[in-house]
Amino acid sequence: MTSLFGSNGQYVPVTVIQAGPCTVTQIKTRANDGYDALQLGFGEKKKSRVGKPLQGHFEKSGGDCFYVVKEFSVDNPEEYQLGQKVTLDMFAVGEKIHVAGNNKGRGFAGVTKRHGFSLGRKTHGGHCYRIPGSIGQCAWPAKVFKGKKMPGRYGNVRQTMQNLEVVDVRADQNLILVKGAVPGPVNATVEINKAKAKK
Repeated sequence: MTSLFGSNGQYVPVTVIQAGPCTVTQIKTRANDGYDALQLGFGEKKKSRVGKPLQGHFEKSGGDCFYVVKEFSVDNPEEYQLGQKVTLDMFAVGEKIHVAGNNKGRGFAGVTKRHGFSLGRKTHGGHCYRIPGSIGQCAWPAKVFKGKKMPGRYGNVRQTMQNLEVVDVRADQNLILVKGAVPGPVNATVEINKAKAKK
């Protein structure tokens, strides 16, 4: 993340995302596959580090191998060709987008960090400083309800930030600047989708 000043002098926090160029590695059509979609590859990878089945798959689109392969639904797949580069030309300043990815993993965490529970008292014989305390019932229903807020794995789950504004598009550097924060740590892989216009 960084920040910049807008045209009106407003201070705007932004996230810099390297978006592309992505290569069309497969075109799926309703006639052949039952749905319309594009398979895009991002992040070039050495051919020697890719298995032979994937090497054969990538050969159809030019031979370049990729770390990330992802499908995106499109309305008109016939407008694209194998090996075509998808760039940032489709995005415009001021447009709304959705950014999805896995948020930061924080490991096994207690209820204070994971759910924001209040701390217990330290004095007068208090023994429940960071522990959750009682979680169940006595006689009925004599069980812990499913979904109870308890310690466990915190983070590393898919999260989507919706309706983020595109502040700047730098096509020559393959960079898109988005207002606000996006899921994941630095150098994480995220998915960008256009926000559908409201009817």
